[in-house]
Amino acid sequence: MSMSDPIADMLTRIRNAQQARKAVLTCPHSRMKCSVLEVMKNQGFIKGYEEVEVRQGIKDIRIELKYYSNEPVIKKIRRMSTPGRRMYVQSAKIPTYYNGLGIAILSTPKGVMSDDQARQNNVGGEILCTMF
Repeated sequence: MSMSDPIADMLTRIRNAQQARKAVLTCPHSRMKCSVLEVMKNQGFIKGYEEVEVRQGIKDIRIELKYYSNEPVIKKIRRMSTPGRRMYVQSAKIPTYYNGLGIAILSTPKGVMSDDQARQNNVGGEILCTMF
């Protein structure tokens, strides 16, 4: 059965795993999820991720969560643009989250990037999620 919003599913898995204090979690593979995880890794919200082949042609993503003083690094993670309500923003109107402490992950014509990178490249796009 196909799911309607795989990015929201991944974010919920991350949220639930951190609540349960898990070190590692897995989710189904997609290129968009890997792009979002790469931004999260570069911004320091997760330790890392790797693609694991379950069987011929089927992959999973293994995500290593990050903790600081036994508390999750990600305090809040939220899906912004959903399949039923897309949220697009121009480069000049990209908002800051949590007074600059949080980030937004955008899907732009130049690829998936954080809000700071989108401002530097002067490109807008779809706000996928925000995190703090």
